[in-house]
Amino acid sequence: KKKKKKKKKSKDEEPAVVEKAPEAAQGSDAANKYRSEHEISTPVENATLPDPFQTFSDLPFDSKIVASLKSAGFAAPSPVQAQSWPIVLTGNDLIAVAKTGSGKTLGYLLPTVHLIANRKAGGPMVLVLAPTRELAMQINEESVKFCTQAAGIRTTCIYGGVPKGPQAGELRKSPQIVVATPGRLVDMMEMKATTLEHIRHVVLDEADRMLDMGFEPQIKKILEATPKDRQTVCYTATWPKSVRK
Repeated sequence: KKKKKKKKKSKDEEPAVVEKAPEAAQGSDAANKYRSEHEISTPVENATLPDPFQTFSDLPFDSKIVASLKSAGFAAPSPVQAQSWPIVLTGNDLIAVAKTGSGKTLGYLLPTVHLIANRKAGGPMVLVLAPTRELAMQINEESVKFCTQAAGIRTTCIYGGVPKGPQAGELRKSPQIVVATPGRLVDMMEMKATTLEHIRHVVLDEADRMLDMGFEPQIKKILEATPKDRQTVCYTATWPKSVRK
């Protein structure tokens, strides 16, 4: 009986994470169970995913941010948040297929805020690109609520259809987070209203929609103006070839 148990255990512990750290096997089993229950997977062969943050007590974030999550009525991280947070915190790039309403906005905002909290720079450090003015404004509302009010991180929102002057003025105040539509941000760059040389984290929210709307040239121009060693996080509702490229 003992031998049979041992064989079964070794089969279950095939993932590299268990072979490298046998002492973490119990936590890894719990993580795999969570991923299975919430249909979280990766197409990357032999990828070692960090354990998801299944409860708020797992979070390394500032206590004020955690308190703001609880006061907003969240009982636990959503599946996309649970798995995104530990990946983004490692500094690795991430592509996540997640639908609107999945909690993806906080999935990228909170870990990037944690990473820049004690840093100072002469310009924005986090850039979030969104396809529409409406989505950009929604993201900025979340950013103000959970980043500015809870953590003192300055944020601004840049989009078309309104005068450029006030937005350029806000950018010149060097906010730490900029949420923008690609076209208007390129306008601001051409006006020299901001610099992207201090950007550490770039987020492409609804990347598939941005490409469908023809923003690829603007996105390329923006990314070329950011440091090569930046972290890039991409959220998309679909997984077409255009996004994979």
